[in-house]
Amino acid sequence: MKTIIRNATMVNEGKILIADLLIVNERIEKIAPSIHLETDAAVKEINAEGLYLLPGAIDDQVHFREPGLTHKATIHTESKAAVAGGVTSFMDMPNTIPNTLTQALLEEKYAIASKSSLANYSFFMGINQHNLEEALKTNNETVCGITDDGLYFNNDEGILANYPQFLETLFSRSDSLIALHSEDDAIIKNNTTHYREKYGDHIPFSLHPKIRSEEACVNATKRVLEISKKHNNRLHLFHISTLAEANLLDNTISVHEKRITAEACVHHLWFADQDYERLGAHIKWNPAIKTAEDKDGLLAALLDNRLDIIATDHAPHTIDEKKGSYFKAMSGGPLVQHALPAMLELFHQGKISLEKIVEKMSHHVAEIYRMKERGYIREGYYADLVLVDLHNAWKVSPENILYKCQWSPFENQCFQSKIIQTLVNGHAVYHNGTINEQQLGKRLQFSKYR
Repeated sequence: MKTIIRNATMVNEGKILIADLLIVNERIEKIAPSIHLETDAAVKEINAEGLYLLPGAIDDQVHFREPGLTHKATIHTESKAAVAGGVTSFMDMPNTIPNTLTQALLEEKYAIASKSSLANYSFFMGINQHNLEEALKTNNETVCGITDDGLYFNNDEGILANYPQFLETLFSRSDSLIALHSEDDAIIKNNTTHYREKYGDHIPFSLHPKIRSEEACVNATKRVLEISKKHNNRLHLFHISTLAEANLLDNTISVHEKRITAEACVHHLWFADQDYERLGAHIKWNPAIKTAEDKDGLLAALLDNRLDIIATDHAPHTIDEKKGSYFKAMSGGPLVQHALPAMLELFHQGKISLEKIVEKMSHHVAEIYRMKERGYIREGYYADLVLVDLHNAWKVSPENILYKCQWSPFENQCFQSKIIQTLVNGHAVYHNGTINEQQLGKRLQFSKYR
């Protein structure tokens, strides 16, 4: 099968240029100012004049909830939302039921995705204080990494950043990429006690960033950084939420050379503490959305490469699970369909360039995880591509939300840019609101050495 995308305004590797692109089967065969083939009835042409062609976004932190929590989401439903949002590959967290703490359970998730995911996929191996030997068996070439993220789902004191002795052992023995959530449990517990004494169960949501505070984040992140530097591990820090944490990170070397990398999430770049009054539990995440200074500081840290990538922490709950008092409303929310449009909105506001969005949502994700033949628009690479109309305004509404949970913190938000078409491995899986489910995504592959 051959496809030519004609006259696309291509954003790739720090440049913007108009070109044609030839796809043969799953891969990019040729990029040139003009491509002409001998008459061939099998060639499909896509007229991309006036549209921007980006490498598909790669989201390294999603919670697609399968198995065990499929009343919230499934790999199938959320992969549909992903491709509608221009996300062509994802990496999923281990806090499903059962938690992904054995190699057998890990492979069961891959088996589910192989039959249901429209996007390319990888799944993190879960790590806690009781499965170290099992986690160390992880195959670096077929698994994105190991993580504790989400494994405190039913235990608020399960974050490994609070167990330095265990981290010393893990970091001294692992050759995998280790991705961690950094918050200090003791500080959070003390803050919770303080505000519970004052408000009972009905703590205002606006106090969430006071409970899961800057101090809680910074203390834990400093602890993890110290241990990681000692062992020279490949450490990746999930969802950095404070400027103070970003200021602890290095921007003097390239992302490929870094042994320690970190990300910002879309909700921490978009919302700030003043939004709790309007949105309440809908923007309750862990780590918490914090101040406007933090929001702006995280974006500045992305621009100067203290922070390396943009992710979503897509964590859908049903709308009923987001209701009730502070302690009843669950933390997390759906984002994977709206992440790229939100970042493109920041482009329209003059806050970030198209080239930098592509770098942080595609190129650098592939670099950090040593991903094979993805993340760039390059000859020989898989054709994971997104066509965007930068001037096609639309509004987020229940009718166009594809998450199984059927809500979004962006509901009623108008975006100026619209995803027109998404190709995964050369196949058009999304086009102007229509999903093509005939082709499924592939298991992501990585370099052995991280």
